[in-house]
Amino acid sequence: MATAEKNDASSPMFKKVAFTCYPVKDAQRARAFYEGTLGLKRGSHSKDGMWTEYDLPGGGCLGLFASNDIQPSSSSGGMIAFEVADLDVLIARLKGEGIEFKAEMIPSPVCRMSIIVDSEGNAVMLHELKKK
Repeated sequence: MATAEKNDASSPMFKKVAFTCYPVKDAQRARAFYEGTLGLKRGSHSKDGMWTEYDLPGGGCLGLFASNDIQPSSSSGGMIAFEVADLDVLIARLKGEGIEFKAEMIPSPVCRMSIIVDSEGNAVMLHELKKK
């Protein structure tokens, strides 16, 4: 253990969430959803389409990886949550595009949320903070 870095109580083990990652079956279809439907800008990516990153406003990153071993799932409980400016407008647009909703307008003390399903079957939460 001489080469292992020591971690004490004054030094947190985790610095930040580096990225959220989703498995996708069809990388091209998933890119069309995240870039076209949600309007995210593609960042780092592999030439073969196995990996695509979307740097998010305010920090963080969403990574998509093509996999036949890990299946997308909107029922596993894990999801990314995007903060949006106007949930009503976004819901109307997404419904017009035929996007599947798992839940709509879930109230909470601090926000309203809706959950959609991406092109691969992963859950994506959209939330709007309440006005102060």
